[in-house]
Amino acid sequence: MSSASRPFWLIADDYGLSPGVCRGILQLAAEGRLSGTGCMTLFADWPENARRLRAAEPACALGLHLTLTDFPAASGAWQMPSLRRLIAALARGAMDEEVVMRELDAQLDRFTHELGMSPAFIDGHQHVHYLAPVRRWLARRFRETPPERRPWLRAAPSPAGAPAAVLPKVVLVRSLAAGFDRRMRKEGFAMRGPLSGFYDWRLPEMFAPAMRRLLPLVPEEGVVMCHPGQADTLLRRRDALTDAREEELRFLSGPELPALLKGAGLKLALPAR
Repeated sequence: MSSASRPFWLIADDYGLSPGVCRGILQLAAEGRLSGTGCMTLFADWPENARRLRAAEPACALGLHLTLTDFPAASGAWQMPSLRRLIAALARGAMDEEVVMRELDAQLDRFTHELGMSPAFIDGHQHVHYLAPVRRWLARRFRETPPERRPWLRAAPSPAGAPAAVLPKVVLVRSLAAGFDRRMRKEGFAMRGPLSGFYDWRLPEMFAPAMRRLLPLVPEEGVVMCHPGQADTLLRRRDALTDAREEELRFLSGPELPALLKGAGLKLALPAR
């Protein structure tokens, strides 16, 4: 690939969600097909999944995928709500912000304890890092950290290249992210984006066409999210996004991706070694 190619970030979300998801992501990392992966650290099996990640020594960025929905919390015996209920509770002032911040602290501490490093970046499962309490937590938690040592953050999304069927979702996520980039830059964080990679995952066969349409439009330092993995039994208990993960893994590990990147003038961004 020519030196004129523009770098972009291809980030696999949800490392730690299940063994099959971890295997798929580690496979792609070993093949040099990812820029990074965001880790979910709240589950009881996180230490074992972190051990596998350390052993693999992937040449990609390792980030923290903050999670505030749908699962038992890492910080105590409470069940996190759906995204809709979380947003409604925050809007009504019905959720104690300190409870949210303790959960975020717990997930970050579990990341650093098991991996022996700070996250290269931070983003959010179901985009929760855009929510106001998370913005305040980021500013508070990293206030004493020099800007050059802080994790970079996933910026607000762009509708460019998104299939028409998912534009309403992109608009919704953009509304959650209103003012995020400006506020977090003011707080001293580096931003990467805009975010893209939206498609209707209920139709796994749409992933490849979505990538073919999207990649020529990705700007330098843009972030494309993906969700590859193997659909094991634990994944099917924990998440509705299953078969599409296997299709994403097939496509991202296949021969078409390098040709698409070359044709789009793109190359994977990677952390400095």
